[in-house]
Amino acid sequence: MAAKEKIYEVDLYKPVRNYFKKQGFEVYAEVNHCDVAAVKEDELVIVELKKNLTVDLLVQATARQRITDLVYIAIPKPKYKLRSKKWMDICHLVRRLELGLILVNLNRKSPTIEVSISPGPFDRKAVMRRNKKKRERILAEIEGRNGDHNVGGSTKTKIMTAYKENCIQIASLLQKYGPLSPKKLREMGTGEKTLSILHKNYYRWFEKVERGIYKISELGSKEIEEHTEISHFYLGQQIEQKPMKVAENHDD
Repeated sequence: MAAKEKIYEVDLYKPVRNYFKKQGFEVYAEVNHCDVAAVKEDELVIVELKKNLTVDLLVQATARQRITDLVYIAIPKPKYKLRSKKWMDICHLVRRLELGLILVNLNRKSPTIEVSISPGPFDRKAVMRRNKKKRERILAEIEGRNGDHNVGGSTKTKIMTAYKENCIQIASLLQKYGPLSPKKLREMGTGEKTLSILHKNYYRWFEKVERGIYKISELGSKEIEEHTEISHFYLGQQIEQKPMKVAENHDD
């Protein structure tokens, strides 16, 4: 079939039928609203054919699981990369629903199929174990924030992260107390990433005065005014103290 030809659901039937016939199944089309039903001894396989993987298709397929555990969805093989995050997330959803997935390659004279996923039990705990580090990163990010300064569902807007809060904390202390060393800032509660933040200077909020001493830049003073709530929170954590001698605070 030429790549530019329009694809119909019926184009998927013959390749799917031929595959299951080779596996020893008797195959029938349109049985009680099921696109494909295949039988071998006591095994019943149901396949739903669609041009695209949609929510409606998933709903339809999961409804068939009331009849049998062996339910597949069959779609034309996507043109985008099958190692992309988008495709991996789709496959996770299909596995999560314990469905099978058949990809039909129609861009050949003799269409071929690939059983990408076989229907079977989904081991949720095993998946969570494999993603333990992602869970830890989320919890660490939450731990690093002092409040909820974002709006859920926002797109194309600046997000307040734990890293940026840490930068605001450092900038606020430098603005209030003047040039300080990373060591003194850590003593004031800015954390272990202090030196890295000052060195990388991602937002260009800091300037190196001399070896081991940093101050807030003009840009930093201007931009942290947009985050007064966060700035006041961190400054409020500080106990009033006497002016510090910068010369005693050197620390690379």
